[in-house]
Amino acid sequence: MKTRESSSLTMPQPRVANNQPTQEEIALRAYQIYLERGGVPGNEFENWMEAQRQLATENGKAAENGKATENGKPRRKPTVKTAVA
Repeated sequence: MKTRESSSLTMPQPRVANNQPTQEEIALRAYQIYLERGGVPGNEFENWMEAQRQLATENGKAAENGKATENGKPRRKPTVKTAVA
């Protein structure tokens, strides 16, 4: 006699922790770097790469210290520094 397998849905496996920053996080950090550098145009690529590097380093340190959330990224409130004229 054949047995019938359960037809219930299986739960998806949790994603492996990803220490890569999101596009939104990189954009916000790049904007902060832009403002810190006095809002001088023409360094978009450098600001983006620096933001990516900083966030990857921060996310890696948080994961090593056990401070990562379930998605592998530390919790932090995004802040935007305003330029002072």
